[in-house]
Amino acid sequence: MSGEIHHYHGDLPDGLDFGDSVAVDTETMGLNLQRDRLCLVQLSAGDGSAHLVQLAAEAYQAPRLKALLADPGVVKIFHYARFDVAMLRHHLGVDCGPLFCTKIASRLVRTYTDRHGLKDLCRELLGIELSKQQQSSDWGAATLSPQQLEYAASDVLHLHNLKSRLEEMLVRLGRAELAARLFAFLSTRAELDLAGWNDVDIFAHS
Repeated sequence: MSGEIHHYHGDLPDGLDFGDSVAVDTETMGLNLQRDRLCLVQLSAGDGSAHLVQLAAEAYQAPRLKALLADPGVVKIFHYARFDVAMLRHHLGVDCGPLFCTKIASRLVRTYTDRHGLKDLCRELLGIELSKQQQSSDWGAATLSPQQLEYAASDVLHLHNLKSRLEEMLVRLGRAELAARLFAFLSTRAELDLAGWNDVDIFAHS
């Protein structure tokens, strides 16, 4: 049903169909892949509704969520996929794919700016103002507030529309194939991050 926030504990319910693409985001206890745990996974089919899966510490079975993230027939749309893909691999043991990253796409086509955050993209491309008030909050709490759930949902509700706008720009600029190769590399980039090369440019001369 459109316009709703659905909140689950432990896994997605049986029978949900997100179609051929699903927007995905995560909320964690911090940005350290080795130290900070995965708390929430947000998903949307692009229909205005969000499905939020709250995960308890050390309870990462979630078979239906894992199956969706690994489904080769469903494109997973992220903003800054590098972090989310690594976090999902580390905690759920799943290799997400195929992928579309709105941040990478933005960097390839919006070369006239250095502002590639989700809030910046929504403002410029969609005319939507996102609130980031709950960005730094306790996502590991047993009970999440309505404000936290609304914030978490907002991070996935607009990714389908952003993908459409950015795909048009990628095609116009002749960079769609390059973007596709970068998206395919994200799984390897996440593996490097988890293996300890997160702060190293492995392609650098020195």
